[in-house]
Amino acid sequence: MRWLDRESPLPPEQERLLRILKLSEEAGEVAQAVIGAVGQNPRKGHSHTWDDVHSELCDVIVTAMVALRTLTPDARRVFEANLTRVAGRVPGPATPA
Repeated sequence: MRWLDRESPLPPEQERLLRILKLSEEAGEVAQAVIGAVGQNPRKGHSHTWDDVHSELCDVIVTAMVALRTLTPDARRVFEANLTRVAGRVPGPATPA
């Protein structure tokens, strides 16, 4: 992360906001890949594969983690706590009646 900060000519507050906004760009690339994978755009046809979708989803995850780390040095703990919270909402195996 230090190299990102070092290479940016922007003030830290602006860089922070742009890293968060970058998520929208990456999500748009996921949408574009899905549209291409299903061939929804008749002009372009099947322009992407599901492997492209997988790759774009990974880009979203990495971009989100960079944004989170930009906001807090304790990104790992914040992510793990939220993952635990989300996992707690998932119902367990159904019990037989």
